[in-house]
Amino acid sequence: MGALFSAPDDHFQDLSEKTGFSPEQIQILHKRFKQLSNDEDSLRRDDFNNITDLACNPIRTQIIEAFFDKRNYRQNAVGSVEEISFEQFVIVMSHFLPVPLHNMTEEQRERMRREKLRFLFNMHDTDNDGTITLEEYKHVVEELLSRSGAIGKETAKGIADAAMLEVASITVGRMNPDDFYEGITFDHFLKILKDIEIETKMHIRFQNNACALC
Repeated sequence: MGALFSAPDDHFQDLSEKTGFSPEQIQILHKRFKQLSNDEDSLRRDDFNNITDLACNPIRTQIIEAFFDKRNYRQNAVGSVEEISFEQFVIVMSHFLPVPLHNMTEEQRERMRREKLRFLFNMHDTDNDGTITLEEYKHVVEELLSRSGAIGKETAKGIADAAMLEVASITVGRMNPDDFYEGITFDHFLKILKDIEIETKMHIRFQNNACALC
Protein backbone atom coordinates (compact mmCIF):
# COMPACT_ATOMS: atom_id res chain seq x y z
CA MET A 1 0.00 0.00 0.00
CA GLY A 2 2.85 2.36 0.87
CA ALA A 3 4.45 1.84 -2.56
CA LEU A 4 1.18 2.78 -4.20
CA PHE A 5 1.00 6.10 -2.40
CA SER A 6 4.67 6.91 -3.06
CA ALA A 7 4.36 6.41 -6.83
CA PRO A 8 3.23 10.00 -7.62
CA ASP A 9 6.02 11.39 -5.44
CA ASP A 10 8.55 9.20 -7.23
CA HIS A 11 7.24 10.43 -10.59
CA PHE A 12 7.46 14.04 -9.41
CA GLN A 13 11.05 13.43 -8.31
CA ASP A 14 11.90 11.96 -11.72
CA LEU A 15 10.35 14.97 -13.45
CA SER A 16 12.25 17.29 -11.13
CA GLU A 17 15.55 15.72 -12.14
CA LYS A 18 14.59 15.77 -15.82
CA THR A 19 13.33 19.36 -16.01
CA GLY A 20 14.97 21.40 -13.24
CA PHE A 21 11.73 22.20 -11.39
CA SER A 22 11.69 21.44 -7.67
CA PRO A 23 9.31 18.65 -6.49
CA GLU A 24 7.17 21.35 -4.88
CA GLN A 25 6.92 23.24 -8.18
CA ILE A 26 6.03 19.98 -9.95
CA GLN A 27 3.13 19.58 -7.51
CA ILE A 28 1.90 23.10 -8.31
CA LEU A 29 2.12 22.36 -12.03
CA HIS A 30 0.24 19.09 -11.52
CA LYS A 31 -2.56 20.94 -9.74
CA ARG A 32 -2.75 23.42 -12.64
CA PHE A 33 -2.71 20.58 -15.19
CA LYS A 34 -5.65 18.89 -13.45
CA GLN A 35 -7.56 22.17 -13.34
CA LEU A 36 -7.10 22.73 -17.07
CA SER A 37 -7.88 19.12 -18.02
CA ASN A 38 -10.93 18.83 -15.73
CA ASP A 39 -9.11 16.12 -13.79
CA GLU A 40 -8.29 14.08 -16.89
CA ASP A 41 -4.88 12.53 -17.62
CA SER A 42 -4.27 14.53 -20.79
CA LEU A 43 -4.71 18.04 -22.18
CA ARG A 44 -6.17 19.06 -25.53
CA ARG A 45 -5.92 22.40 -27.30
CA ASP A 46 -9.43 23.43 -26.24
CA ASP A 47 -8.45 23.07 -22.58
CA PHE A 48 -6.13 26.07 -22.96
CA ASN A 49 -9.16 28.28 -23.56
CA ASN A 50 -9.59 28.28 -19.77
CA ILE A 51 -6.41 30.33 -19.35
CA THR A 52 -7.68 33.91 -19.11
CA ASP A 53 -4.19 35.43 -19.40
CA LEU A 54 -3.91 33.98 -22.91
CA ALA A 55 -7.15 35.48 -24.18
CA CYS A 56 -5.63 38.81 -25.27
CA ASN A 57 -2.11 37.58 -26.00
CA PRO A 58 -1.18 38.45 -29.61
CA ILE A 59 0.70 35.15 -30.02
CA ARG A 60 -1.89 33.03 -28.22
CA THR A 61 -2.14 30.48 -31.03
CA GLN A 62 1.63 29.99 -31.22
CA ILE A 63 1.89 29.53 -27.44
CA ILE A 64 -0.81 26.86 -27.40
CA GLU A 65 0.65 25.04 -30.40
CA ALA A 66 4.05 24.98 -28.67
CA PHE A 67 2.65 22.52 -26.12
CA PHE A 68 1.67 20.09 -28.89
CA ASP A 69 4.85 20.46 -30.96
CA LYS A 70 7.05 17.35 -30.66
CA ARG A 71 10.16 19.46 -31.22
CA ASN A 72 9.69 20.89 -27.73
CA TYR A 73 9.79 17.54 -25.89
CA ARG A 74 13.61 17.22 -26.17
CA GLN A 75 13.28 13.95 -28.09
CA ASN A 76 14.51 15.02 -31.56
CA ALA A 77 11.03 14.39 -32.94
CA VAL A 78 8.95 16.42 -35.39
CA GLY A 79 5.24 16.87 -36.00
CA SER A 80 2.46 17.49 -33.50
CA VAL A 81 0.15 15.57 -31.19
CA GLU A 82 -3.55 15.95 -30.42
CA GLU A 83 -3.21 15.65 -26.64
CA ILE A 84 -0.39 15.82 -24.12
CA SER A 85 0.43 14.04 -20.88
CA PHE A 86 1.44 15.75 -17.65
CA GLU A 87 5.08 14.91 -18.33
CA GLN A 88 4.96 16.56 -21.77
CA PHE A 89 3.24 19.58 -20.20
CA VAL A 90 6.03 19.94 -17.61
CA ILE A 91 8.80 19.51 -20.19
CA VAL A 92 7.36 22.34 -22.30
CA MET A 93 6.91 24.50 -19.21
CA SER A 94 10.56 23.89 -18.29
CA HIS A 95 11.58 26.04 -21.27
CA PHE A 96 10.34 28.95 -19.12
CA LEU A 97 12.62 28.20 -16.17
CA PRO A 98 14.63 31.32 -15.25
CA VAL A 99 18.35 31.13 -15.94
CA PRO A 100 20.20 31.05 -12.58
CA LEU A 101 22.67 33.88 -12.02
CA HIS A 102 24.84 31.80 -9.70
CA ASN A 103 26.14 28.22 -9.51
CA MET A 104 26.21 27.91 -13.28
CA THR A 105 29.05 28.16 -15.77
CA GLU A 106 28.92 30.57 -18.69
CA GLU A 107 28.67 27.56 -21.00
CA GLN A 108 25.67 26.16 -19.12
CA ARG A 109 23.98 29.56 -19.08
CA GLU A 110 24.51 29.97 -22.82
CA ARG A 111 23.08 26.50 -23.44
CA MET A 112 19.93 27.41 -21.52
CA ARG A 113 19.63 30.69 -23.40
CA ARG A 114 20.04 28.88 -26.73
CA GLU A 115 17.37 26.36 -25.73
CA LYS A 116 14.93 29.16 -24.88
CA LEU A 117 15.58 30.82 -28.23
CA ARG A 118 15.14 27.50 -30.06
CA PHE A 119 11.77 27.13 -28.34
CA LEU A 120 10.82 30.67 -29.39
CA PHE A 121 12.03 29.98 -32.94
CA ASN A 122 9.95 26.80 -33.14
CA MET A 123 6.87 28.75 -32.11
CA HIS A 124 7.11 30.80 -35.30
CA ASP A 125 8.52 28.14 -37.62
CA THR A 126 5.00 26.77 -37.91
CA ASP A 127 5.61 24.58 -40.97
CA ASN A 128 8.81 23.09 -39.48
CA ASP A 129 10.94 23.95 -42.51
CA GLY A 130 13.79 25.44 -40.47
CA THR A 131 12.96 29.06 -41.32
CA ILE A 132 10.51 31.77 -40.29
CA THR A 133 9.31 34.57 -42.53
CA LEU A 134 10.49 38.14 -42.00
CA GLU A 135 7.03 39.27 -40.99
CA GLU A 136 6.86 36.55 -38.34
CA TYR A 137 10.32 37.52 -37.13
CA LYS A 138 9.42 41.21 -36.94
CA HIS A 139 6.42 40.29 -34.81
CA VAL A 140 8.64 38.31 -32.40
CA VAL A 141 11.07 41.22 -31.93
CA GLU A 142 8.29 43.77 -31.55
CA GLU A 143 6.57 41.69 -28.86
CA LEU A 144 9.80 41.09 -26.92
CA LEU A 145 10.67 44.79 -26.93
CA SER A 146 7.21 46.20 -26.18
CA ARG A 147 6.56 43.76 -23.32
CA SER A 148 9.72 44.87 -21.54
CA GLY A 149 8.02 48.18 -20.68
CA ALA A 150 11.24 50.09 -21.28
CA ILE A 151 10.13 51.54 -24.61
CA GLY A 152 6.84 52.42 -26.25
CA LYS A 153 5.04 50.23 -28.79
CA GLU A 154 5.76 52.57 -31.72
CA THR A 155 9.47 52.64 -30.87
CA ALA A 156 9.45 48.86 -30.57
CA LYS A 157 7.79 48.63 -33.99
CA GLY A 158 10.45 50.86 -35.53
CA ILE A 159 13.26 48.79 -34.05
CA ALA A 160 11.56 45.60 -35.22
CA ASP A 161 11.27 46.97 -38.77
CA ALA A 162 14.99 47.76 -38.77
CA ALA A 163 15.82 44.36 -37.28
CA MET A 164 13.80 42.65 -40.01
CA LEU A 165 15.87 44.32 -42.72
CA GLU A 166 19.13 43.82 -40.84
CA VAL A 167 18.73 40.07 -40.53
CA ALA A 168 17.85 39.77 -44.19
CA SER A 169 20.93 41.75 -45.18
CA ILE A 170 23.13 39.18 -43.42
CA THR A 171 22.67 36.78 -46.31
CA VAL A 172 21.41 38.78 -49.29
CA GLY A 173 22.93 42.22 -48.84
CA ARG A 174 21.12 45.55 -48.48
CA MET A 175 17.35 45.26 -48.85
CA ASN A 176 14.40 47.60 -49.24
CA PRO A 177 11.26 47.17 -47.11
CA ASP A 178 9.29 45.67 -50.03
CA ASP A 179 11.98 43.22 -51.15
CA PHE A 180 11.25 39.52 -50.87
CA TYR A 181 13.26 37.27 -48.57
CA GLU A 182 12.54 33.56 -48.22
CA GLY A 183 13.15 33.18 -44.50
CA ILE A 184 15.33 33.36 -41.39
CA THR A 185 17.35 30.40 -40.15
CA PHE A 186 17.95 29.65 -36.48
CA ASP A 187 21.58 30.84 -36.74
CA HIS A 188 20.40 34.23 -38.02
CA PHE A 189 17.76 34.28 -35.29
CA LEU A 190 20.51 33.84 -32.67
CA LYS A 191 22.59 36.66 -34.12
CA ILE A 192 19.83 39.22 -34.27
CA LEU A 193 18.60 38.45 -30.73
CA LYS A 194 22.05 38.28 -29.16
CA ASP A 195 21.42 41.48 -27.15
CA ILE A 196 17.86 40.59 -26.06
CA GLU A 197 17.70 39.40 -22.44
CA ILE A 198 15.48 36.42 -23.18
CA GLU A 199 16.21 35.12 -19.66
CA THR A 200 14.15 37.93 -18.09
CA LYS A 201 11.36 37.99 -20.69
CA MET A 202 10.53 34.30 -20.88
CA HIS A 203 10.11 32.68 -17.47
CA ILE A 204 7.60 31.09 -15.15
CA ARG A 205 6.74 32.61 -11.76
CA PHE A 206 5.48 30.60 -8.78
CA GLN A 207 3.49 32.46 -6.13
CA ASN A 208 0.90 31.40 -3.55
CA ASN A 209 0.74 27.81 -4.83
CA ALA A 210 0.04 29.01 -8.36
CA CYS A 211 2.11 29.52 -11.49
CA ALA A 212 2.12 32.09 -14.28
CA LEU A 213 4.11 32.61 -17.46
CA CYS A 214 5.95 35.94 -17.88
